[in-house]
Amino acid sequence: MTIGLVLDCHDPERLAAFWAPALGYTHVGSVDNYAMLVGTDPGAPKLLLQRVRESKTAKNRMHLDFEVADVEAEVARLEALGATRLDKMSEHGMHWVVMNDPEGNEFCVCDGGEAS
Repeated sequence: MTIGLVLDCHDPERLAAFWAPALGYTHVGSVDNYAMLVGTDPGAPKLLLQRVRESKTAKNRMHLDFEVADVEAEVARLEALGATRLDKMSEHGMHWVVMNDPEGNEFCVCDGGEAS
C-alpha cells in the first residue's frame, strides 16, 4: 500500500513553493487544480496540493508533525520559507511549536519526546 496526502488550498503553486523545501520533497509538476510533491525516501507519502474554492474555516482535523532534534532551528528554517509560529507547548515530556503554512494550515514542529 502507498499513502498519499491531499491538502486543500487556494494556490497549489504557492504552497508547493513552501511544502517542497519544508519537507525536502520535489515538486514534480502541476496540472489544472493540482500540484504534486514527492519524497526521495522509499515509501514516503506523496503530497497532492488541490485547489478548492472554499476557504479554511476551522482547525485542521489532521496535521503533519516534523519530529526534529532542534525544534527552534527547524522553526526558524520554516519561518524563512513562509510559515508562521502560533504557539509553543509542552505535554507528556514532548515539546512542540504549532505553526501555520502560508495559507493557514496547521502543522507542528516537535522534539518527539527527546530532551530539549
